[in-house]
Amino acid sequence: MTATRPESRRTWTRYVAIGDSFTEGMADADPAHPDAYVGWADRLATALDALAEAEHLPFGYANLAVRGRTLSDVVGPQLDAAMTMTPDLVSMVGGGNDLLRPTVDLDALATRLEQAVVRIRATGADVLLATPTDTRDAGLFRALRARHAVHTANLFTIAQDHGCHVLNLWGMRALRDWRMWAEDRIHLTSEGHRRVALAALAALGQETDAEQWATPLPPADRATRAEELRGHAAWVRTHAAPWVERRLRGTSSGDARAAKRPTLQRLRDPDRPPGGQQLPDH
Repeated sequence: MTATRPESRRTWTRYVAIGDSFTEGMADADPAHPDAYVGWADRLATALDALAEAEHLPFGYANLAVRGRTLSDVVGPQLDAAMTMTPDLVSMVGGGNDLLRPTVDLDALATRLEQAVVRIRATGADVLLATPTDTRDAGLFRALRARHAVHTANLFTIAQDHGCHVLNLWGMRALRDWRMWAEDRIHLTSEGHRRVALAALAALGQETDAEQWATPLPPADRATRAEELRGHAAWVRTHAAPWVERRLRGTSSGDARAAKRPTLQRLRDPDRPPGGQQLPDH
């Protein structure tokens, strides 16, 4: 297959995000709504909205991601819903919860992702994929490093073969710092989401100041390091144990949840009602 290159500096007007808790935005709390999150995709949408506005173009955004969902949901019901919105950009970040399971078929995971990419690209829409992070310095999650590495290689291959953009989280050294991660050690802080949104914008070919997102935090002092070690024990009690219990029961934190932005909505309409104004179908 001949490799294709994604178009750079395009202005998108209909962006749909699909995925799991990472794309839903946990744990970047939304100050205006309890138990709701902003996250990198919402922040990216705001930046893309500004670019569209500069070209006097309307912009719509939907976020169908739900915490706890596996790839079967992301490339199944979520993708089906996304395609009804005739997007020109889809961010598809799935498989993270599959990689956390005791066993996973990485080849099968890659095949399903590639099939989804082919489906999206056939419509003319662009695709933004994201690699897993490098868990080299992530304590108990270090055991996932080999899986993350293989999955990252598969994603880059898919992207090269089908002309996708790639948000390279594996290469973001700043994300190896535990201070970029929330108390549950699984989801990013608001600062982490801010940086990822800028990295995603750069991955889409837009100009960003790399110093604002790629530069690691200054080294932690001894007191901060001691705080990290104390936090490990609290993390096991508060977050790890309930997570393991849910896996044993075969349940997910997102089983009863719906997408936070289920329809394509304008972001910059001052007259829109709460929740946004739905864009007309193409």
